[in-house]
Amino acid sequence: MPAAQIETQKVDYEGFEIHISAMPAEEGGKRYTYTAYICHPGANAALPGHSVAYHADGDETFRSEQEAVEEAAHVGRSIIEGTHPDLSVLSLVTHGY
Repeated sequence: MPAAQIETQKVDYEGFEIHISAMPAEEGGKRYTYTAYICHPGANAALPGHSVAYHADGDETFRSEQEAVEEAAHVGRSIIEGTHPDLSVLSLVTHGY
């Protein structure tokens, strides 16, 4: 699917925005994956240091687009809360982006 056709969903959480794009993980669209990023409202996520990007791990796929979006939102909330083992929004907080 061309990038222009992939819908991005936004979830507001604890003063941050989680932007999620779910897309087919394979031809035929029977399984889905996601990419996502976290930023402050109004931030330019294209600028270095203004967002925290993440994606589904390895070969992890989901049965539906909605399931992929829900998992991406769950992971994003864990990053914001500071409970994710590898990612943090600390750099966004300390730099004011």
